Amino acid sequence: MEASIQEVARLTGTTSRTLRHYDAVGLLPPSRVAAGGHRWYDDAALVRLQRILLLRELGLGLSEIGRVLDREQDEVVALRRHLAWLRDEQRRLERLVASVERTITAREEGGPVMAEEMFDGFDHTQYKDEVEQRWGADAYATSDAWWRGMPDDEKKGWQARTARLAADWAAAAATGTDPASDEAQALAARHVAWLTSIPGTPGHGTGAPVEYVLGLAELYVADERFGATYGGPQGAAFVREALHAWAASR
Repeated sequence: MEASIQEVARLTGTTSRTLRHYDAVGLLPPSRVAAGGHRWYDDAALVRLQRILLLRELGLGLSEIGRVLDREQDEVVALRRHLAWLRDEQRRLERLVASVERTITAREEGGPVMAEEMFDGFDHTQYKDEVEQRWGADAYATSDAWWRGMPDDEKKGWQARTARLAADWAAAAATGTDPASDEAQALAARHVAWLTSIPGTPGHGTGAPVEYVLGLAELYVADERFGATYGGPQGAAFVREALHAWAASR
């Protein structure tokens, strides 16, 4: 398959100008340029564009996307990770749709509006019991108040930084990076800084205790939810080893 720049712009909902910019920054060159400067994109270019657009959905900037694509040479592995994220998001959106439908039905039929049903899918408290069991009720209450009080634009920024960190971990694992390397240790330092940026977590504002970091490192491997975040069991194991190396240097 080969598509012109106009066809690609139409299919993706982007613009020819954006596609030319992707080429200018070295992110997505066309597969060929015909007479008169007409740009064409083959299967490989279209798959690369799909990955670019998926990473944009995660909130990554173009320079970060370029680094991820350079690291992740195995397209199928990368796309499987994207698919896992999309399925998680799909399930969350299905809950949101059902929640809004129930509210509409209640308002149209004059029935009661159930608060616990209205906000299903918006819920960031699904791990409340787990957090309280591991780190105490005060830890959950503090972090919950912090999140609820954060403006929407700051929430989006924090979520984007979290997604970038997870993507960088997965990319480094996919390329066989040494957990003790400077690159992996820079990721470990970012990760610990991210952990301690959340009020209520052990070491917030003072530095994460080594035992806390090591405990989470083991949890990332033991709990498949974390494995999906970091690109599967292999990615989670890589994060664990890198955090162990970080802890050993302290």
